[in-house]
Amino acid sequence: MKNLETLIQELCPNGVEFVKLGDVLDYEQPTKYIVKCKDYQNEGMPVLTAGQTFILGYTDETNGIFEASKENPVIIFDDFTTSFHWVDFNFKVKSSAMKMLRVLSEREVSFRFVYYAMKCIKYQTLEHSRQWISKYSQIEIPLPPIEVQTEIVRILDKFTSLEAELEAELKAELDCRKRQYEYYRDKLLSFENVGGQEVEWKKMSEVGTFIRGKRFVRTDIVEEGIPCIHYGDIYTYYGLAATKAKTYLKPEKAEKMKFASKNDVVIVGAGENNMDIGVGVAWLSDEKVAIHDACYIFKSKMNPRFVSHYLRGSNYHLQIKKYVCEGKICSISSKSIGRSLIPVPSLQEQERIATILDRFESLTTALQSGLPAEIAARRQQYEHYRDKLLTFKRKGAA
Repeated sequence: MKNLETLIQELCPNGVEFVKLGDVLDYEQPTKYIVKCKDYQNEGMPVLTAGQTFILGYTDETNGIFEASKENPVIIFDDFTTSFHWVDFNFKVKSSAMKMLRVLSEREVSFRFVYYAMKCIKYQTLEHSRQWISKYSQIEIPLPPIEVQTEIVRILDKFTSLEAELEAELKAELDCRKRQYEYYRDKLLSFENVGGQEVEWKKMSEVGTFIRGKRFVRTDIVEEGIPCIHYGDIYTYYGLAATKAKTYLKPEKAEKMKFASKNDVVIVGAGENNMDIGVGVAWLSDEKVAIHDACYIFKSKMNPRFVSHYLRGSNYHLQIKKYVCEGKICSISSKSIGRSLIPVPSLQEQERIATILDRFESLTTALQSGLPAEIAARRQQYEHYRDKLLTFKRKGAA
């Protein structure tokens, strides 16, 4: 088998043709494949989203299945974020904000090559825009001869397989640590077998008050200004507690905002699935922080770190799950969160438990920050190699 460099020298020494994605890929809307159920199962037909979560869960629905296979794969494409995934198994979809992409052209095109070429695209999404039709399908990719495409796919598939094996090993170690923390958290917060000590359970609305934040959008965020917490960052950036905000708002927005103060807990009220909703971050800074309207400020005399740990526990999430409204975005009201029961031991006991769980969580976080850094370094190495393989001179260019 000839190596890639030899193939390029023989077949396209003077550059390659560049084509628009819309000239090689066709799309289908997912309307008839959208899942009807609201509660997902642990097995059955996968329900997909093109976002980071990818597989949201499983359903027993048998109608409206999108049929894909290793011989007939598809790319699912999120029309708003431009996130996409390669899929080679049957599935249903979460919402209509997706497209299923397949090869359109009758010319010699490797679908897998196009997928890898899409991975190299650096594109800033436009807010509230259908990306595929308006912009993304017009982006050009290099299209070398099919022999070159095939060899590049072979190299990247092998590299991807090795990368996936390494990531799986690292993630398995991290998952083990997470499960340890979750086990001890749920055990400590169940207050079972506590030597006869009685612990009162109260509704969260009885021990504190809820204040909904005020709306702001990403374009309101600046490098310096009023500290703020956007609901999406609670999932991706903040842990159990914080003393510094990730983002800031324009100062002129201050009068319209609702602020969390020291020892308040910021609870998120919207998310991709019903198990994400309701988690919180304890705000421990003396400086107030503006809160997004998809969050609630929980004010109480309880230990905020204790509350934050509890809001990640199984008991609490089982309680609020039935109150979650599901659609393109899942949401829950502060009234519904307020119905959930929370244990109210003495402040001294709250502090003791919070300190124990802080130690477990910090060990997990240390591992979590170390492993992703290693994974990120590997991915960066792979992406550099991939981008180099997929960089071609345009035919006819000087």
